[in-house]
Amino acid sequence: MEAFRVRDFNDPKRKPSLNSVIEQRNRQAALRTGTADEENKEVYTESEAKMMAEAGAMSLVGHLSELRRRIIISVVCIVIAFGIAYYYVDDLLQLLIAPAGKLYYMRPTEAFFTYMKVALVGGLIGASPIWLYQVWAFVKPALSTKERRLTNWFLPFAIILFLIGIVFSYFLVLPAAVAFFIGFSTDELQPMFSIGQYVDFVIAFILPFGIIFELPIIMIILAKMNMVTSAMLKKKRKIFIFLSFVIGAAISPTPDMFSQTMIALPMILLYEVSLWIVSRVMKK
Repeated sequence: MEAFRVRDFNDPKRKPSLNSVIEQRNRQAALRTGTADEENKEVYTESEAKMMAEAGAMSLVGHLSELRRRIIISVVCIVIAFGIAYYYVDDLLQLLIAPAGKLYYMRPTEAFFTYMKVALVGGLIGASPIWLYQVWAFVKPALSTKERRLTNWFLPFAIILFLIGIVFSYFLVLPAAVAFFIGFSTDELQPMFSIGQYVDFVIAFILPFGIIFELPIIMIILAKMNMVTSAMLKKKRKIFIFLSFVIGAAISPTPDMFSQTMIALPMILLYEVSLWIVSRVMKK
């Protein structure tokens, strides 16, 4: 009995099956590589072409539906986390303004929008495990087996390092930065920080540390993919030190050298940690 072939099926009411799509793809691959026989080089029937077009459309619609579902879940979680953060916004503000002491607001709406900003940032950080997982779950089907194994441990460690960076910045770097700027005060020149400008400064100062602390994860992934080695990292050390200060100048909320240095030094330290992991633990 002759094996079933897609071109023998002419019922336009049926949706294309997975087997039919696979067979069409195999046939196209054979034509591209020149391994197809004369029989497979026949022109596709109108029904076959329609089925392939429907399959492509179904695939696109499926991806868009999946993307919409992931976005809705992420937005709902961020809104819920925003509501929780707004409920505790006074406590969050107390944590932020603790290094500076008493603050003021200069415009009638400044305090309100500052409250909203703090709650929004708190909601984004609080919901980060969920919306980061949604991003990962959407791109996971397109990853290879090796890439999936990497991302299985990448996501939790990335979240942990992000939070460690924020905690490190808040308890060690931010107090030193605020004390440095307050140190310019005199009897005639007293600091009077605006709550809006101060919170903008704190957020712009803390969040980059969460991103900077992802450097070991990035280096390990690149080493796993054989894109970097310990010898390469040692050779590029001076260039990275220079780039650390450039990045510090670019993302620092103020143009002073102190803030740039406070951002660049952790980057250099994390680079050395990444180099040690790649050379000793991974032996590359």
